[in-house]
Amino acid sequence: MKLITAIIKPYKLDDVRSALEQAGVQGLTVTEIKGYGRQKGHVEIYRGAEYKVSFLPKIKLEIAARDEDVESITEAILSSAHSGKVGDGKIFVTSLEQVMRIRTGEVDESAL
Repeated sequence: MKLITAIIKPYKLDDVRSALEQAGVQGLTVTEIKGYGRQKGHVEIYRGAEYKVSFLPKIKLEIAARDEDVESITEAILSSAHSGKVGDGKIFVTSLEQVMRIRTGEVDESAL
């Protein structure tokens, strides 16, 4: 089992969610976050004064998946979140040692 974590631009969330539904994903966790990568933020002008925005709004997606589903899920995220511009995001795939469904007590793949 794997945990797929994706950091994407906020306006891409609907596109990514649609692509994930088509890929068969039944559940995901979405968190609004702030951060920066290579773009290091940007400068904005507010009421004539410039100020630096160091942390940009991002969306963090977390999906627990079976090993055999990882490739289709990451491809769905990659194709739907891609704009070709700096700040498109990242995808991280990490191993899950154990998963438990609280309601039923199911463990591992049956809990997904």
